[in-house]
Parts: sequence; structure tokens; C-alpha cells
Amino acid sequence: MRINKLLSNYGVCSRKEANRIIEEGRVIVNGELAFPGQWVEEYDDILLDGEKLKPKERIYIALNKPVGITCTAANDVEDNVIQYMNYPEYIFPVGRLDKPSQGLILMTNDGDLANGILEADNNKEKEYIVTVDKEFDDKFIEGMSKGVDIGDATTRPCKVTRVNDNTFNIILTQGLNKQIRRMSKAFGFNVVKLDRIRIMNIKIDGIEYGKWRNLTEEEVKELRENTK
Repeated sequence: MRINKLLSNYGVCSRKEANRIIEEGRVIVNGELAFPGQWVEEYDDILLDGEKLKPKERIYIALNKPVGITCTAANDVEDNVIQYMNYPEYIFPVGRLDKPSQGLILMTNDGDLANGILEADNNKEKEYIVTVDKEFDDKFIEGMSKGVDIGDATTRPCKVTRVNDNTFNIILTQGLNKQIRRMSKAFGFNVVKLDRIRIMNIKIDGIEYGKWRNLTEEEVKELRENTK
């Protein structure tokens, strides 16, 4: 694999950050300076800052993201999730949750697992509770369930159930940009609150708003089994 992918998979840093580290001359492969995009094998003799490269301990966190935090690891983005958590080890968000939205986001340093969760064809379920700006009828529920033309795409059929007069539960198997907001807008509704409560087998239950917890071994095992 490429050297930057290996560094990412080992939980050292992002692929973008890996390129910077390599260009600074901090990575040696089989006695020679590494270069960006270099092809390496796990059995190669790879040194980072003079020490043998080895995988970092895997980190798996469930965060109840508050409104106003952006799901990015980019340092130049204000109020990003990395700054918010101030976690002592390298981690990154798995996918995204819009800045005006709140709820469950997974944080990890495991690139392989993250890619498995985000793979579009894997049909991984994500569940939300959504409140809109006015009451809706059963035709809205039916229309949202069947799939919605949102301009540049038609959403997959999904599960939608009523919670009360202006709130619904929706389970998606895709993650288009601002998907639920755009789906609702297509029917003349504006989302006033969006809370993600589940990603696959991981639920937000018991995690206070703005707080996080480590995933259990059983939860990680199930995630792995369902992303193969």
C-alpha cells in the first residue's frame, strides 16, 4: 500500500498529514528517505522519527456531538470536532454530521473500519429523530419513505415513522450531503432539530449531550463483522 495509507491505517496520522511528515524527512524505509506516494509493505523496515513504525492502539469513541461543532479534522476550520474533544491521541470523525445537527458521531484512528462504515454500497443504517417547522400529514411520511428527488440525486427508499405532529424517526442507508434537510425541503418543510441516535449497532443511549464514551469490545466486534 502507499506509505501515507499505511501511516493512516496504523493510527499515526491522516493521509494528508502523512505527506507532510514524509516531506519533512521523518520517515525512513529500508534505510532510505521515504517519498510521498511510495509503495511499501508491512514487512518493510520503516522508521518514524528514528523509531520502528508499529500500529497504535486502536481507539473507538461514540460522541454525542453538540450543535455548532463541525465534523472535520481540518485545523483551519473553526469549532471543529478535534478541537472540541481535545483528545490526547490522533483520532478523526467517521463521516459527518452537519454543524446545525446534533447526536452520534463515531471517532477513531482505525482507517480500515472507518472506510467499511462509510462504503456507500454497504447499506449501513443510521437513525435520526427530526423535528420540522410545521405539522405534517401521512402523505409526507409516505413520500419521504419512497425516496425523494433532491436535485442532484434521488434518495434511496427508507424507513420513516411518526413521533408526533411535527417530529419523525427516519432510518437511512446512505449519507448524501444534508440529505434529511434536503428531503424535507422538497416537501416544503424546514428542519428545526436533527438528532442522530444510532449508527449501525451503536446507540446514543446514555451519552450526555456533548460527552463521549469508548465503545465496548463487543460493539467493535459487531461493527467489524458488519463491515467486511
